[in-house]
Amino acid sequence: MQQRPDIGVPLDRIDGVVKVTGRAHYAAEYEVDNLLYGVIVSSAIARGRIVALDTNAACSVSGVVTVMTHENRPHVPWFDMENDGQAANSKPPFRALYNDEILFSGQPIALVVATSFEAARRGAMLVKARYETAAHNTSLERSLGRRYTPERKRENNITRGDVETALRESPFTVQQRYHLAMEHHNPMELHGSTVQFHGDGRYTLYDKNQGSQNARQQIEQAFGLDSGTLTVLNPYVGGAFGSGLRPAYQGYLAMLAAVMLKRSIRVSLTRQQMFSHVHRPECLQEINLACQPDGKLAAIGMRATTSTSNYEAYTENILGWGPSAYPSPNLELDYAVAGIDTPTPGNMRAPGAATGMTLFEMAMDELAQAAGMDPLAMRLANYSDYDGLDNKPYTSKALKQAYQEGAKRFGWEGRPLEAGVMADGKEKVGWGMATALWEALVFKTSARVQLDHRGELHVTSAASDIGTGTCTIMAQVAAGALGLPLRKVHIKLGDSRLPEAPLEGGSAMAASVGSAIAMACRDIGQQLHELARESNPDTYANTRYDDILFHEGSLCISGDPSSSMPLDELVARSGKDALQAEATIDPEDYDDDEHARNTHGAIFAEVKVDEELGVVRVTRMVAAIAAGNILNPKTARSQILGCLVMGIGMALQEESMFDHRFGRIMNHNLAEYHIPSNADIHTLDLLFVEEQDSRINPLGAKGVGEIGIVGAAAAIANAIWHATGKRVRSLPITLDKLL
Repeated sequence: MQQRPDIGVPLDRIDGVVKVTGRAHYAAEYEVDNLLYGVIVSSAIARGRIVALDTNAACSVSGVVTVMTHENRPHVPWFDMENDGQAANSKPPFRALYNDEILFSGQPIALVVATSFEAARRGAMLVKARYETAAHNTSLERSLGRRYTPERKRENNITRGDVETALRESPFTVQQRYHLAMEHHNPMELHGSTVQFHGDGRYTLYDKNQGSQNARQQIEQAFGLDSGTLTVLNPYVGGAFGSGLRPAYQGYLAMLAAVMLKRSIRVSLTRQQMFSHVHRPECLQEINLACQPDGKLAAIGMRATTSTSNYEAYTENILGWGPSAYPSPNLELDYAVAGIDTPTPGNMRAPGAATGMTLFEMAMDELAQAAGMDPLAMRLANYSDYDGLDNKPYTSKALKQAYQEGAKRFGWEGRPLEAGVMADGKEKVGWGMATALWEALVFKTSARVQLDHRGELHVTSAASDIGTGTCTIMAQVAAGALGLPLRKVHIKLGDSRLPEAPLEGGSAMAASVGSAIAMACRDIGQQLHELARESNPDTYANTRYDDILFHEGSLCISGDPSSSMPLDELVARSGKDALQAEATIDPEDYDDDEHARNTHGAIFAEVKVDEELGVVRVTRMVAAIAAGNILNPKTARSQILGCLVMGIGMALQEESMFDHRFGRIMNHNLAEYHIPSNADIHTLDLLFVEEQDSRINPLGAKGVGEIGIVGAAAAIANAIWHATGKRVRSLPITLDKLL
């Protein structure tokens, strides 16, 4: 059988050194000749229109070239869009400098362009806007009367059985409302763009995004550019978490200025302006659960509303996760959105599941309490090998093992049912747990592989690496497939001219691009085997490809080291400079539509709560994850740990706080938008449960970039109840809610 010696080995990131030494260039760091700098001016009101813009003082600043506004910007096809097709009452996505209308606080209203960043920033401070204000609303609560379900989501609002009767007749029920505050992406790298104008109608855009080809397609359409005139590069991305799935508005403004001035330009968002890009929407969710004395669910009823902008309908799968995990004969799901005067929300790590499953798992903990059951026993009582929504069997599901192994590692046995009975000095101690569930996705992806006459392997794909380790996985899969040391594998990614790759999202990139690489390397391997048969027929004539072993840059018959032939010699005998293969994985080849495809896990948390001050410390967490074949345990572990840290933020700290009088987020900085720091993180433990899945993709791998955050906040919230006896149903659980 083929050997892949490097898959499954916990290797360091191959791009780690260039990143920590500063040699990796990010979007706003590329050296471009005769570069201009743009600084964005943001609106000071939440809704209304611009009556006048005074740019005279800005234009008088030495070095300022122009101030671009809705009055003087060039016209591009983007501005002719009429509808985004998502809902009858929906307008197109936000278009910067489209007209004088103000849709949200912080909206870009001008771009000051100068020969230096300092001059542009000074000019931006001098732009004066006069507004005509209109009534605004940034409160989801006040918008509930105008909630609506977009057409594309209506089929998910289902009714099965009779929830009302089941709630009335069941011995144990929970009927409560749960809430998750709006959260904002705060990746380390700010969104920035550098546009290089080449003078012949061609542009190169260095942009912080999660898919160079997606960004190229959207910008080509927006600006009416001919195919081949725009190249988008994003080889290094300093974190994204979903904020780069749709190009941010600074990229459009940079392109608009480059088209207008026929010059190269750089535009970056400030940290404050990052809060006028995308975010995780706020969610209000009413959950009604009923169970029998053995804990088996008798009814699930849910009504959820998430916030969206008033000009675009953004939706998520909020309600499907709990009913998928736990089958119920009686089911009623009602999901809708409500518009408020903010930018359109967007995907943020595990969109939908991180919200919906978290709130559902908090309700499940309450139901276990009502029934007098251990929370883990409640989950086990509702365990199923079939998806509860559509009754499909899973391609694989090692969740029961995750429950068992995670509980053992955590020490769950002996946990008292009662709240508030464990203590450590002046701190109350609580233990909580939750189920994690995410999709196991594969997207259509291509990869090209070349093995040259020196035995060096060159692997290319337009795939993005947003800090997840994609670059390392690409090298690891290729090295394993052809038995090469990693030093002989060279990766090129993040270039829109390379073979097709999807957005890096949904925890699908490693499985997708890795599978394409494995398929292309198999093609190369077969070419090498054929060359061995031709050049050494006495040894290889009667061998099959599956008899061949690749090891340390050579090919041999498995079990016969004396038959070894160096790969570089075989390439040389071909008469070519290199052997080449390109392969594409198509998810339709692996999706039989008869199985559910998911990643599963169990999250356990210990908290300690100061009895007098209410300060919460998350002292221990254990995540047990079943994700198929783990390609690199080290980078996979990093992803899960990052998820747990974000889960701690969701549970205790992260909240975008409005002053509704002004429709403005007041904590739009890293000093006041609290995220976990080193002092907040104690012991985080992780184990991967063994799980084989031959149906999912050629590598048998499931993504791990998001599964760890699903349920993490719920486990912490449930532990806080166990410590204090106080049930807080609104996240984050801040001091005021506990006191």
